[in-house]
Amino acid sequence: MGLVLLLAPDAALAQKAGMIPPAARPLIIAHRGASGERPEHTIASYTRAIEQGADVIEPDLVPTKDDVLVARHENEISETTDVAQHPEFADRRTTKTIDGQSLTGWFVEDFTLAELKTLRARERLPQLRPANTAWDGKEAIPTLAEVIALAQQHHVGIYPETKHPTYFRSIGHPTDALLVAQLRAAGWDSRAAPVFIQSFEVDNLKRLATMTKIRLIQLVAAKGAPADGAAPSYAAMVTPEGLRAVARYAYGLGPEKAMLWSGATATPLVHDSHAAGLRVHPWTYRAENVFLDPRFRRGDQPAAHGDLLGEIRAALGQGIDGFFTDFPAIGAEARGWESK
Repeated sequence: MGLVLLLAPDAALAQKAGMIPPAARPLIIAHRGASGERPEHTIASYTRAIEQGADVIEPDLVPTKDDVLVARHENEISETTDVAQHPEFADRRTTKTIDGQSLTGWFVEDFTLAELKTLRARERLPQLRPANTAWDGKEAIPTLAEVIALAQQHHVGIYPETKHPTYFRSIGHPTDALLVAQLRAAGWDSRAAPVFIQSFEVDNLKRLATMTKIRLIQLVAAKGAPADGAAPSYAAMVTPEGLRAVARYAYGLGPEKAMLWSGATATPLVHDSHAAGLRVHPWTYRAENVFLDPRFRRGDQPAAHGDLLGEIRAALGQGIDGFFTDFPAIGAEARGWESK
């Protein structure tokens, strides 16, 4: 399905030719799988996303104590697993500072893979997605190897993010080399590979650019700055000059979706990114009112679904090259392609 779409020209070639045109068939990026319908980062969630027409599935990656990459959005797992119900792990509860934020709970890096595999996933947002709780306790935490196997079985790509790379390097668990080694073992080490590697940090992407030919995506948020201090702010990174600097090491930009708009007016971000030779994959399109742009909310209940279809179509109208969504079926409808 999506592999032809993944073979877009790389940023360096595009820059030589001038401004790049929007992708003919924008990527549907399954954000943590079909996480609007299944607990995030589970094989059930990724499988559901593939069934609904996702081109790529997104595993956020953190390392175990024995340096195995597993799929969790954060290394603190009390919200997404049943770890608190395991008395044998009660003494693992601790407080750590991650990227300047103090967190208390249970952390992946304090567990071996064998120990983690005794836990079961649960829905992270039960108040907003109560139907997903029907899968609580049924799914294990998947490894990167298991996600790769699933993707290859179904001929889709993957879009991994190494979470908190500076933090993990500081505690002796660098993740970039682990990721590159596993991708290479899977036969993926070129710009033609159905893989994108993403990060909110900068230096690890620059380091990855020397380690692999796989396409890299610089994530940026509407506020704040990279945790590694490599840029003064995300705002500085999305100026025309900043985007040209990003294009020296990255294939594309992953902006927070709010950065595409000023009220109902499009910002120049998509245009400027294309002018710099960067593809644009905004995040994250979710159906619940609480996550939608006010223009697309329906009613006043935070958990009620609004017009996600309309919000994605508005972004597609700007010429984005792909988009992260918790609801791949709606993404497929917005792109005008029927789900399998």
